[in-house]
Amino acid sequence: MTLQSPHQEPSPRPSTLAVFTEWAAGRHPDQPALRYRDAGGEWVSVGYTELRDTVRRTARGLLALGIRAGDRVAILSETRPEWTYAHFACLAAGAVVVPVYPTAGDEEAAWVLADSAAKAVICEGPAEAARVEGLRGKLPALDHVLLMTGEGAPGGPAGPLAGLAARAEAVPLPDLLARAEAVRPDDDAELVYTSGTTGLPKGCRLTHGNMGAVQDATLHLIEGGHGDRTYLYLPLAHLLAQLIQFSTLLYGGELCYFGGRIEDVVGELAEAQPTHLPSVPRLFEKVYSVVRSLAEAKEGGGERFDAAVAIGVLAAEGRLPSERREEYEAADASLFGLVRAAFGGRLRWALTGGAPIDPTVLDFLRACGIRVFEGYGMTESAGVISLNHPGAVRYGTVGRPVRGCEVRIADDEEVLARGPMIFPGYHANALGTAEALDAEGWLHTGDLGALDADGYLTITGRKKDLIITSAGKNLTPSHVELAIERSRFVSHAVMVGDRRPYPVALITVDGQETAGRRPEEVRELVHEAVEAANAEVSRPARIREFAVLPQDFTVESGELTPTLKVRRRVVIERYAAEIEGLYR
Repeated sequence: MTLQSPHQEPSPRPSTLAVFTEWAAGRHPDQPALRYRDAGGEWVSVGYTELRDTVRRTARGLLALGIRAGDRVAILSETRPEWTYAHFACLAAGAVVVPVYPTAGDEEAAWVLADSAAKAVICEGPAEAARVEGLRGKLPALDHVLLMTGEGAPGGPAGPLAGLAARAEAVPLPDLLARAEAVRPDDDAELVYTSGTTGLPKGCRLTHGNMGAVQDATLHLIEGGHGDRTYLYLPLAHLLAQLIQFSTLLYGGELCYFGGRIEDVVGELAEAQPTHLPSVPRLFEKVYSVVRSLAEAKEGGGERFDAAVAIGVLAAEGRLPSERREEYEAADASLFGLVRAAFGGRLRWALTGGAPIDPTVLDFLRACGIRVFEGYGMTESAGVISLNHPGAVRYGTVGRPVRGCEVRIADDEEVLARGPMIFPGYHANALGTAEALDAEGWLHTGDLGALDADGYLTITGRKKDLIITSAGKNLTPSHVELAIERSRFVSHAVMVGDRRPYPVALITVDGQETAGRRPEEVRELVHEAVEAANAEVSRPARIREFAVLPQDFTVESGELTPTLKVRRRVVIERYAAEIEGLYR
């Protein structure tokens, strides 16, 4: 089955990202563009005109350093306003942006910087600059290390980004504007390295046209405008955060940056009062877990919680009987309203992707009046293939293909996609490109999926993750893993069983939820989660044995990608002894 969304006239946007801030300042000159906390903890607002002027100065400084059109410039930083300044400045200078995750290890960072032949690296502060200086021997193309903050880098030369303003005077503004205007849609805008779960990352070439096609396909679905605010805590090194950045500034909204501590996100939401929130599923799942655990602490609280959610879902779907209106209003006053307030009270559009989200969590948030829309995409598709949105949503799916994107399910159930957002190939990797793109331009995503009669796409697993037991049974791990992870006590579950007689699982627990509990009590809670999951799946897919691991998976340990996907191969290799013990 092949599906293509109907064509509509594209939304107005700049011709390329190189002229983005010039275009946005012309469209929204008097609106606030960025919002962040200063060193004293006070919120500071930056207008669209000021954003453009800062980008101009930074870009002229890059030209003065000798950055030419097509040069690669890497950005190594957490999400912060300077990331946005540097991003648009590089694009305006005609350079190709190479995002680097701050959590990347030295081996991965060295690979990305060397493979991309980055001429400059813009670092968040002295610590990051020192890391890059320590890798200089492996980076023959590197000429400049620049700082967003701080005064210098121990062990090597580095200049602060603000110092580029002094160099900017050497480059006339018309020279910069001419450089930006010369950029074409087919030119590379970014070289984004996939945080793949196996092997070294591959550099995905994304053109200005690819990124523009995503905006044409999605901007009309987002329902944003002046006065709206997007809270951003996702890493800007990840494409989803960048797409949200572009969308917010295109429709004239305000981009609100988190304070830098992931632990403070929930508290900051109430203060930031966003209307739009992109997030990984974990944030929403954590909120659900906390609220439910508070309810269950009272006698009969769990049953009352479930009843409240059920009636809230009826209201959200417009099916609330009039005789139950008073019951709903009581639930809204005692529960739903408090949850909305925790998200700032104005949230009306939340997006999640990258991993499936538990339908139970979606129902809870719907009941509270917060709609979370699941989408699907990958770096090779410039971040988007399909999307649920206010005009068309089906919970349990990742939505319909976006405008201009064709989706087909291959004979082996792999999801294939084709359209103007699909990348032209990997950097310096012809073999990888040939494996990803066929002769007809179809991107082979590596994901398994299905399209229903109404064109909604469901992702059922990864081809590479498919488990074939020694009895010849084909099992998709994600089904069982997600079911186990519904327990608030479980953080990650990894199903194992390829060429084995039956499946087993490696499980990590949520430290906050299990704090103060004895090991045998924790194991019993995990056992209940496994049994509940087993009741949902076929007999061959049921987990026969499991091990509770002593610590959770982390990005720093290499068990998770920067986008929080489990690196299955790393986990299986690292816990080989535990796996053997389960089969002994």
